[in-house]
Amino acid sequence: MDPVRPTICDLREPVDLPEDGILSRAIHTDDDVRVVLFSFAAGQQLSDHTAAMPVTLEIVEGEARIALGDEVVEGRPGTWVHLPANLPHSVLARTPVTMLLTLLKRGR
Repeated sequence: MDPVRPTICDLREPVDLPEDGILSRAIHTDDDVRVVLFSFAAGQQLSDHTAAMPVTLEIVEGEARIALGDEVVEGRPGTWVHLPANLPHSVLARTPVTMLLTLLKRGR
């Protein structure tokens, strides 16, 4: 049996921010969670959508408008949000943004 190995990632490391568009990179996946690092160019948006499982969002760098159902949050570095499953949400990057998304698979 393979030993369980930790995933280690320094979120302060520079990320390749796109000049236009959105980049995403999975940094960890297992039976319980999937963690994805997103990089947005200024002005880019993830349009209104839902997730079938609870998720958390954390703004690592930059500023973003985060719509959570009827509520709007101005995200800045350190902003952390928990979204229950099926809550409509969107993200608009006001500046270049790095965002960490964690999908909580066991919460389904």
